[in-house]
Amino acid sequence: MTDLPTDPETIVPTSRLLIVLGVAVSLMHIWFNVVTVLSSLWQNSLHFAGFVLMAALVYPLRKEGGLPWKVFDMLLGVLAASSAIYLIAMEDAIYARGVRLLPMEWVAGIILLLCALEFTRRVAGWFIPMLILVALSYVGWWGGKISGVFKFAGLSPETILFRSIYGDDALFGTIASISSSYVFMFILFGAFLLRSGAGEFVIDLARAVAGRMVGGPGLVAVMASGLMGTISGSAVANTASTGVITIPLMKRAGFPAKFAAGVESAASTGGQLMPPIMGAGAFVMATYTQISYNTIVLVSTLPAILYFAAVGFFVRIEAKRSHVTALDNESVSALDVFKRGGIVFLLPIAVLIGLLIYGFTPTYAAGFSIIAVVVASWFSANKMGLKSIIEALALGAQNMVMTAILLCSVGLIVNVISTAGIGNTFSLMINEWAGHNMVIAILLIALASLVLGMGLPVTAAYIVLGTLSAPALHALIADGFLVDALMNGQIPETAKALFMLAAPEHLAEIGNPMSQHLARTIVDAVPVDMAGMVREAVLSEHTLTYALLSAHLIIFWLSQDSNVTPPVALAAFTGAAIAGTKPMETGFQAWKLAKGLYVIPLLFAYTDFIGGSWAGDFTIFFFAFFGLYAFAAGLENFMEAKLSWPLRLLSLACAVALLWPAPIWVHIGGLVVLISLFVHSFISSRRESSASPS
Repeated sequence: MTDLPTDPETIVPTSRLLIVLGVAVSLMHIWFNVVTVLSSLWQNSLHFAGFVLMAALVYPLRKEGGLPWKVFDMLLGVLAASSAIYLIAMEDAIYARGVRLLPMEWVAGIILLLCALEFTRRVAGWFIPMLILVALSYVGWWGGKISGVFKFAGLSPETILFRSIYGDDALFGTIASISSSYVFMFILFGAFLLRSGAGEFVIDLARAVAGRMVGGPGLVAVMASGLMGTISGSAVANTASTGVITIPLMKRAGFPAKFAAGVESAASTGGQLMPPIMGAGAFVMATYTQISYNTIVLVSTLPAILYFAAVGFFVRIEAKRSHVTALDNESVSALDVFKRGGIVFLLPIAVLIGLLIYGFTPTYAAGFSIIAVVVASWFSANKMGLKSIIEALALGAQNMVMTAILLCSVGLIVNVISTAGIGNTFSLMINEWAGHNMVIAILLIALASLVLGMGLPVTAAYIVLGTLSAPALHALIADGFLVDALMNGQIPETAKALFMLAAPEHLAEIGNPMSQHLARTIVDAVPVDMAGMVREAVLSEHTLTYALLSAHLIIFWLSQDSNVTPPVALAAFTGAAIAGTKPMETGFQAWKLAKGLYVIPLLFAYTDFIGGSWAGDFTIFFFAFFGLYAFAAGLENFMEAKLSWPLRLLSLACAVALLWPAPIWVHIGGLVVLISLFVHSFISSRRESSASPS
């Protein structure tokens, strides 16, 4: 991401134009998000038009090209923007003539799609444009030439072009609406926070709180990345911004270089998981599931803390192994840091959370929080004046360019998936392959996520994967609750008639307690076309809602793995560049440290961690917290001292006892054994310290 130059002596004409465009685009978004109401097509076309103009400057065809190339880029941007606005202006006329396109509209539509492909290629490489071409050609040509469940009769070129622009899930559809409202406003909010000095406060606070602990530099990286997640939902941006400080600190304190880079990238990946912003994924999830953003943020808090705790456990274990203790000369207290700049960070965040809880929409909450940033800065040393506000407006727009282009373009793929019904077919295939086994289904989704993550950013990967596999995962989770209801005989009288149609051979057992095997057999016997009706008749709306949310959160968490999983691992490669380590080795280190991405979704699937009572949620959180430590110790073969093989296996057994859904006495027993194991390791460490020369 390019920094905006602020020194008048260094601003070149292109940069001046970029700043002017950035400010104009930001003000336009504030206008139609906070001041007025536009139709979604007009809002999204203006959104695309503004950012395609900026993309022409930020992502030129030739970085070292001269003036002719810059003129070409701008002309291409203007052509794309004007085509988008022209086509939306002609919407009523197209409908009036029975959805028939005139030659001029054909030309504008083709130009628009080609420009969307080209600018998507510039911001994200060839994978997404190729995927779009494959998708569009599927519904227009080769879908009718294949056999099997994915055979599709095909659409005319005119229908494809029309639906690609005006469809509910198309270029200017639902995902573009999310991009032009929630996502942009929160990225702009983050830009204002960064410009006000909140980033420095986050680093200073992390150093003050965690700097003197065992493995302090690594814990600073974990804490700073978690707090930065409330500003930026990008793992790569988090790694780049906090890593330049934390990675050298960790190396200087004695952490291995690749471990330091892995910690920073794994912790930065958690920025997408940390409320209240959670990147763009939370807004996409709220739109897809129709579950309120507040609810999603609320249930995501404890899992996010568990993720950062898991990374912190790896840091502590490595610190004990490498004899890393604390930062040198770390004397600043947290209170001093709060006095010096805490209001710049805390007041806007408090305003944001308060407005969301009070019932304001996320866009209004972000708009008022931006004002709170400016006001809060007046009580700090870094007061924001007109120049700072202009820089923040320009920075926010520039930080959004890649996301805006990608989210609009991914709509072309999602439109094909919804038009051809691929999502339902894919979900049925997952159910069939998994054989109603949740673990296998999650593994299949994780594998698909990794493959998609090789070419898609995590938000786009979540959108595509959620469209394809969320129905299958939702059905598996809901059927788990249905099995429990059958086992306990908790079947309403109104639902028995449905079972008479769906599974008449088992009607006598319905309503009476039964074995899990029989309950599973009855659920499996329900025809696919009746399964939804049976679930709605037996399960409460609350249960179905949180089953849906659990499914989407599992997919959302798994979609983050491309940040830290080779061969892609963008966040890990960014950390490797800072640490001066080999990218692939750093990627594997980050993958190991980010194991919470795979373990915690199992809690969503098999426990009431999502949608349960507060007491139940905190009970699961408590035991999972220690379970993750046992898991990290078993994986690393180290606690306070090195573990023998039997003790290592015992630590992993404790992790299973604490994490897997089981009676409370199993959890308590696992915790008692883990504490005993820790005490034994602590005593061994003391013996080793006293035996070795100082």
